[in-house]
Amino acid sequence: MRTSIVSAALLLLSAQPAWAAEAEAKGGLLTPSGGLMVWTLVIFVTLLVILTPLAFKPMLAAVEAREQALRDALEQAKKDREESARVLEEHRRQLDGARAEAQKLIADGRAAAEKMRGEILEQARVQQGEVLERAKREIEAEKTKAILALRREAVDLALAGASKVIEKNLDDQANRQLVESFLASLSAAKK
Repeated sequence: MRTSIVSAALLLLSAQPAWAAEAEAKGGLLTPSGGLMVWTLVIFVTLLVILTPLAFKPMLAAVEAREQALRDALEQAKKDREESARVLEEHRRQLDGARAEAQKLIADGRAAAEKMRGEILEQARVQQGEVLERAKREIEAEKTKAILALRREAVDLALAGASKVIEKNLDDQANRQLVESFLASLSAAKK
């Protein structure tokens, strides 16, 4: 087949000067000529027969392969887009879940802090009550001590005054008991 193609090409090349001379004799390249039309058709069909398996089929196969590759790429892009949309939606759900979890943790933290605040306030109130109660007891004890000290001082003053009045020094112990019993009878009468 290859030898027939080469021989046809050589035949066409050798006939070219004859065609050019014939075309000039008849009036130019653009004037219709029966022989020229036949040879043009023969060359066209020959080239079509030669180029179909050698050039057109590989070019068509390349174009079809390119179209298929484009279709595959479009299909893959569509799948990738769908996958990315699915992943994006999943990430959004996870983000919403994380936000909800964070809000829950914040609310739990606030509740725990409020509870601790309440407990601390209650402990402070209890401690304040205890401190006040202890202070009252200490004040009462100090008051009692002060009253006893005042009574002793009053007894001493009364004895000193009485001894000056009587000019006689009475026994301290007997005098003290006498005055204390008198003061006790006075405090019992007031109550």
